[in-house]
Amino acid sequence: MLPHAVAETVAESTYRRIRADIIFGRLAPAQKLKLESLKETYETSVSTLREILNRLSSEGLVVAEGQRGFEVSPISATDLREIAALRLLLETHALEQSFERGDVDWEARLVSAHHKLSRMEDIMASGNPAQAEDWKRYDWEFHQALISACGSKLLMHTHSVVFDKYLRYQMAALSYRGEIAAQEHRQLLDAAMARQTETAKKILIVHIEGGVEHALAQNFLMGAGLSGETPDGHAKRIENARG
Repeated sequence: MLPHAVAETVAESTYRRIRADIIFGRLAPAQKLKLESLKETYETSVSTLREILNRLSSEGLVVAEGQRGFEVSPISATDLREIAALRLLLETHALEQSFERGDVDWEARLVSAHHKLSRMEDIMASGNPAQAEDWKRYDWEFHQALISACGSKLLMHTHSVVFDKYLRYQMAALSYRGEIAAQEHRQLLDAAMARQTETAKKILIVHIEGGVEHALAQNFLMGAGLSGETPDGHAKRIENARG
């Protein structure tokens, strides 16, 4: 492998690590991103970090503060509702297309994704938050499988980006709705197998709106650097809740 190819691979790997750390709350909302500190944590150069943080800024996950550096994008109830509305718009459209075009292979992907999600929901229902990241990964995989036959790579990619922003809020709130959410996932699977598009859309609306209201009911915004608790304190609170 050529040296420049190695550098590109390292940069991409570091980008994915930092992005995941923002989404899963290890880098908390509104946390200052000091380049020297990040250099040690991620073992990469300052110039590479600047490129990565500018890339994440274009995605809305980081705020570039001009000469003052970077910080993780803050969170708010208004932003959550806007992200949820955009996710719903994209997902209902993609779902309709997917139901029309889905074949047996699509059905198999969907059943497999739901099986993994269902097993993880059982673990979450037991009161163990240690596998929250795995739970949300399987949740993402199920919803991606649901729309995977839509026929548009751009739509799939855009939905994935918006879903990640929505996921950041769910991880901040440590928001699991239990059997209600699990039942909605089963209903979505059943509607997909029966190609009941309008039924699935109605379930999805209830599912996403219910997730938003449940997350907001956790009062997680009070600890996200918005009411006296520091971002580092917020990150520790999430880590303690997981472990």
